[in-house]
Amino acid sequence: MQHTAVIALGSNLSQPAQQIQAALDELAALPACRLLQASSLYLSAPVGYTDQPDFINAVCLLATDLSPHDLLAALHGIESRFGRERSFRNAPRTLDLDIIDFDGRILSEEHLTLPHPRAHERSFVMLPLAEVAPDYHLPGYGRAAELAAALGNDGIRKLS
Repeated sequence: MQHTAVIALGSNLSQPAQQIQAALDELAALPACRLLQASSLYLSAPVGYTDQPDFINAVCLLATDLSPHDLLAALHGIESRFGRERSFRNAPRTLDLDIIDFDGRILSEEHLTLPHPRAHERSFVMLPLAEVAPDYHLPGYGRAAELAAALGNDGIRKLS
């Protein structure tokens, strides 16, 4: 059965724009997955730990036959191949891939919470999602376009 997943991508180390583009290629090449749509790239200020370079962010929609857990494992594999190190929360990173939503499922487990618990608070997720799927409904929070409008675009800029 085909599912739709919303994936957020972020990078602020080792040529971040190229990291995001290469990660989109990796996502498109995942077995049992098809890249449906990808947003533009966005430049955003870091959140949490601010003593680091700005991030390049994007969002994509992925059709997949994988389960949420198998998709998460595949994302972690891509991050690992890109040199991701998990030194501390909100640390600089070569690549960050997050499942924002998976078919509107509600899930709260130790390693996976759906929808992503902070996505609705982050313009660097909601603005790219609103760009590619303005009517996408994030369960419990509302439409992507409305969430993005409420957050505004302070600290984030769409790259040409």
